[in-house]
Amino acid sequence: GNVGSAAEETSGASVTSGPEVSSPSAVLMEASTGQVICEKGADEQRSPASITKIMTLILIFDALESGKISLEDEVVTSAHAKSMGGSQVFLEEGEKQTVETLIKCIVIASGNDASVAMAEYIAGSEEEFVRMMNERAAGLGMTGTHFVDCCGLTEDPSHRTTARDIAVMSRELINRYPQIHEYSTIWMDTITHVTKQGSKEFGLANTNKLLKMAANFTVTGLKTGSTSSAKYCLSATAEKDGVRLIAVVMAAPDFKARFQDAMTLLNYGYAVCRLYEDKEGLPLPQMPVTNGVETSVPLVYSGSFSYLGMNG
Repeated sequence: GNVGSAAEETSGASVTSGPEVSSPSAVLMEASTGQVICEKGADEQRSPASITKIMTLILIFDALESGKISLEDEVVTSAHAKSMGGSQVFLEEGEKQTVETLIKCIVIASGNDASVAMAEYIAGSEEEFVRMMNERAAGLGMTGTHFVDCCGLTEDPSHRTTARDIAVMSRELINRYPQIHEYSTIWMDTITHVTKQGSKEFGLANTNKLLKMAANFTVTGLKTGSTSSAKYCLSATAEKDGVRLIAVVMAAPDFKARFQDAMTLLNYGYAVCRLYEDKEGLPLPQMPVTNGVETSVPLVYSGSFSYLGMNG
C-alpha cells in the first residue's frame, strides 16, 4: 500500500512523495504495521549482494526456534565453505565454531564462509538451503525475489530481489526474532580460530557504519551489501519512541551515499510518523450467550491495536 490521497491511489501513482535520495531503489517501512511510508523504484529487480544474508539469518533463527539446532552446537567448516571468497572470517577446513559464533560472523562481518557453513549444517547442502530460502521468500510474498546462493557472492544475474522484498524480509527477521539486534548492534568483537597451527584471535568489525553516525534515533541494524554489480546496498533498522523503521537502499553509487540515503529516509520517517497504540482500549460490553450456563461473558482484547498516523 502507498501512503497518499485517494486521487493518487486511483491514478495508480506508485511513487509516494518522500525525500530525495541518490539511490535508484529505496523503501521506508514502518515495522509493526508493514506500511510503506515512501518508496522509489521499489519493485525493480536488482542484485542484493550480502543483503541476501537476511534470509539466511531468518532460516537460522527458524531452525533455532524449532529446536533443530542450538546456539551451542559446533559446526564443522567444509572445504566448500572455506573456498568462499569476498568478505570472510577465514574459517579453515575442519575448523569448529559454535552456531552463535557463526551468527556473529554473518551479522557483524558478513562472512560468506560462515553463511555457507551454517547453510550446510541446517540443510545438508547449500543447494537445499537455497531451495528453503526461495520457499520462505515465497511464503512472505516476496514476488520479486530469486536466490541462487546463501550469501550473495554469486555473479549469477538471476540472483535478484527488490527494495520492497528486502524490507519485507527485514521486517520478518526483526519482528519474529528481535534477538537479532543483540548481534546487529555489536560494533567490534573477536572470534578465536582453533586449528592445527594453534589458536589465534580474529577481529570482527561491523560493516554497518550507520551504528556510529550521530542521529536523533537509535540504529539497531541490520545488513550491508556491496559487489560491483549490486553497487552499495543497505537495510537499516532504527527505533525511536517505540516506533521501529526499516530503510532499504539498493544500488547506491558509493559507500557514503548508501549511509546518507538511509539517514535521509530515517530522518524523514521520524519527522512524519506517529504510531498510535490502543493498549488498554475502550471498555468492552458483555457478550450475551444463548443457551449457556451463564447469560453473558466478559470480552477482552486479544492484543494491542496500532496504526500509523502521518503528520501533515
